[in-house]
Amino acid sequence: MAEELALLVADVFEAAGALRRAGEALAAAEGQSQARWQLMSVVSEDSRPVARAARRLGVARQGVQRIANELVRDGLAEFRDNPDHRTSPLLALTPTGRRALEAITVRADAAHRVMGEGFAQADLAAVRALLRRLTRQTDQWVEAEAEAEAGGGGGGAQRGTRSRATTGRVREEEA
Repeated sequence: MAEELALLVADVFEAAGALRRAGEALAAAEGQSQARWQLMSVVSEDSRPVARAARRLGVARQGVQRIANELVRDGLAEFRDNPDHRTSPLLALTPTGRRALEAITVRADAAHRVMGEGFAQADLAAVRALLRRLTRQTDQWVEAEAEAEAGGGGGGAQRGTRSRATTGRVREEEA
């Protein structure tokens, strides 16, 4: 099973690379980058502080701050007062930003129809469910490893046992 999971991880990385290249092409057709597109998407429904947007994207706050500043400079986004934190403004799309995001989204929808040809909806839903489960279990493993390290848990055997136990609990809960 570990070998199959390792192969799946390699396939996911390969697919992520292909999807990233496609995303760059889609965004570039509208004069944007994929990073700008992702950030515009994250703040499209709800304005967010840069740090929260970065956590949602799973990337460093500093990089997101640079992109946010570019979007503001280009009139695609604006910083608004944050009633919950006066030193951490909210990033929100401007009407121009919403139009840019909509244009990319229209292109992406068309591309997704082509990319998804021949896939059954049920198969796509099953793959998504499996990937979400793998993500949760991986995050739990990382947390368990960090706890073991912080607690001075010692050698890898002890950490490995704790990690497998955590993963096993998730499997039982979801089964």
